[in-house]
Amino acid sequence: MQTKGLIRTLGAATLTAALSMSAQASDYINVLTGGTSGVYYPMGVALSKIYNDEIEGAKASVQSTKASVENLNLIQIGRGELGFALGDSVNSAWNGDKEAGFPNKLDKLRGLTAIYPNYIQIVASKASGIKSLADLKGKRVSVGAPRSGTELNARRVFGAAGLSYDDFSRVEYLPFGQSVELIKNRQIDATLQSAGLGVASIRDLSTALDITIVPVGADVAKALNNPAYISTTIPAGTYDGQDTDVSTVAVVNFLVTSTNVADDTAYKMARELFDNRDRLEAAHAAGRQIKLENALNGMPIPLHPGAERYYREVGLIK
Repeated sequence: MQTKGLIRTLGAATLTAALSMSAQASDYINVLTGGTSGVYYPMGVALSKIYNDEIEGAKASVQSTKASVENLNLIQIGRGELGFALGDSVNSAWNGDKEAGFPNKLDKLRGLTAIYPNYIQIVASKASGIKSLADLKGKRVSVGAPRSGTELNARRVFGAAGLSYDDFSRVEYLPFGQSVELIKNRQIDATLQSAGLGVASIRDLSTALDITIVPVGADVAKALNNPAYISTTIPAGTYDGQDTDVSTVAVVNFLVTSTNVADDTAYKMARELFDNRDRLEAAHAAGRQIKLENALNGMPIPLHPGAERYYREVGLIK
């Protein structure tokens, strides 16, 4: 009888340990961001700190990546619990768009929230003489890291403007910070960066030399024929030397999670994000554009059940 009792005790202890390990594993939140000179990274750092501070037992970390496309693929294979991504990339991932970097449908993706829009910001050195999209012909242009969300935006925006990479004398596939350094060193003429307003890389460039922000007109937005893109403006004064509003297009960003993430964890990730939105605003100006009422706008993938529970709780979903 003592032996049977010991076996039962050991069995219960083993089960308890297994359940404890499972619970601990669900507390890991790896936040996938982008390059350190972009907006995703400082926002992701702030978000990971919020989760560590506000979610009991959470072990949140932040990872710098090549952004949207890589983030979505990493989430699909279980190497991240939350990722920043552009709306058109999320839509392409859900539909298995090979040309966009998704050979197969990423069926484990689930939405947490819409956040702020990424503005397509095409910036040239004033010395290059570039003032319009047409002026980019024959110039040296950086289009973002290969197969990144920015590079996908570049292909689509330039295509809608009747341009292709073949029209440029040189194409560089570099992240934001490296692109800016090449402009400073007069090795390239312009860069397209898809980011929140006031991105550090362009702020840095505008303080180092005179720049021109190239307008993207409503005709290009119409030619894109993609609901993920909206016409907007980069307000005057966003960067040093920018005296007027500049027309462009923007793409909404999303925070994407996975079916592997427990409902309770996803619920808390959504709740703490909106309960601590002031900390995201402090991390970057783009945080001011994150609003609860916009959380579900344009969501291109199914909502995570945990996030849905939160939105029902706050009355966003009836």
